Amino acid sequence: MNSVWSDLHPPAGALSSSRTRGLFFIGAAVALVGVTMAMQMGLNANFLSEDIGIDGRQIGMLEAARESCGILALAVLAVLAGFAEPLVGAAMLLLVGAGLGAYVFVHSFTWVLLMSLVWSQGLHVWMPLPNSMAISLAEPGRTGHRLGQIQAAGAAGFAGGLAMALVLTWLGVQMRTMYLLAAGAAVLAAGACAAIPRQIRTPGPRLVFRRRYGLYYVLCLLEGWRKQIFICFAGFLLVNVFHTPLWVMLLMMIAVQGMGYLASPAVGRLIDRIGERPVLIFYYSCLTLFFVGYAAIPNRSVLYGIFVIDNAFFVFAMSLTTYVSRIAPQNELTPTLSMGVAMNHVAAVAMPLLGGIIWGRFGYQWTFLMGAAAALISVGVTMRVPRKAAVGAVAASVAAEG
Repeated sequence: MNSVWSDLHPPAGALSSSRTRGLFFIGAAVALVGVTMAMQMGLNANFLSEDIGIDGRQIGMLEAARESCGILALAVLAVLAGFAEPLVGAAMLLLVGAGLGAYVFVHSFTWVLLMSLVWSQGLHVWMPLPNSMAISLAEPGRTGHRLGQIQAAGAAGFAGGLAMALVLTWLGVQMRTMYLLAAGAAVLAAGACAAIPRQIRTPGPRLVFRRRYGLYYVLCLLEGWRKQIFICFAGFLLVNVFHTPLWVMLLMMIAVQGMGYLASPAVGRLIDRIGERPVLIFYYSCLTLFFVGYAAIPNRSVLYGIFVIDNAFFVFAMSLTTYVSRIAPQNELTPTLSMGVAMNHVAAVAMPLLGGIIWGRFGYQWTFLMGAAAALISVGVTMRVPRKAAVGAVAASVAAEG
C-alpha cells in the first residue's frame, strides 16, 4: 500500500471525507462480524456438547480442522493480492454467512466439520483485512487509537449479538434458528465492506517472509498456541465438566464484550504512549496465571471470573499489530499481517489435536498447563521486542531499504 488513494495529492477535504467514510464502514463491518461471531462462539460449546454430542477428542479434531483454514488463508490472500481489499472482504463475509447458515441443517459431527470449514475459510481470509484497512486510513501517530476504535466497534457488535442470543434463549428460540441470524449479520457486513473506498489494496509482494519480522512470527506462533487452548477448551470445560447452562455462558461473554468496548480505545492509546513491549509483558504474565487457575481451581464461580477476565484480555493482543505496523513498510503490511495469521494458525492446528488427546488421556488440567507454558515462554520472547524508540529506528531503516 504505497498510497491509500489513487490520486497522489488529493484535496485535504476529500482525503478527510474519504478517511471518515472508510473508517465508519470498516467499523460497521467489524461490528456486524462481531454479531455473527457472538452467535457462533456463544452457542458453540452448548451446541456441540448438547445438540451434536461430541467429546473432548472430537472438539480437538474439529478445531484443528477449522483452524487449518488460517494457513490456507495465506495462499488465498497471495492469489488475491492487488485486488481491492474491501471487495475481497465482502466476498469472504458472504462465505461466512453461507457456512454458518448451513448449521440449521447439520445433525452429525461430519457435517458440522464440513460447514465449519466453509465459514472458517471466509473468516480467516477476512481476519487481517480490517486492521490493514484501518492502518491505511489512520492519521500519522494515531494508529493504535484507530485500531482501538475498530476493536471497540467489534466488541460492541459482539456484545449486541450476545445480548440478542440471550434474549432469544430466554424466549425459547432454538440454537439452530439463531445461526440463521448469525448468517444474516455476515451478509450485512459484506454490504458494509463493499462501501469502503476501493482504492485500498495491496500492490506489493504477494508473500512476505523476512528475517527482520522473525520476532513477530514467533510471537504470533505462541499467541496461536495459547489462544487456541482458551477458544477450544475453556468454554468446553465450563459446559462439559462444570455443566454451565447456555444463558450463563452468554451473560459472561456479554460482560467480556462490555469490558472490551470500554478498554480497547484506552489500551490503544496506552500502546501509542509506552510502546508494545511493556504491554505484552503484562499481558502474557497475566495469561500464565489464568491458565494455572483453570488447571488448579475446582470452584465453578472462581472459574467464571477467570473466564471473563481471560477473555477480556484479548484486547492487549492488538500490540502485535501495532508492533508490525512500526517495523514493516506500507507495501508489506498486509502480506506480513497475513503471514502472522498463518504462523498463528500453525500452532492453532497442532494445539487442539494435542490438547484433545491429552484431555482424554490425562485430564483437562494438563491441557491448560500447556497454555500456561506457552504464555510463560511468550513473556521471555517479548523481552526481545525493541522499546518504542528503537522500533521507530527499525521502521526508518526498513523504509530506507525500500
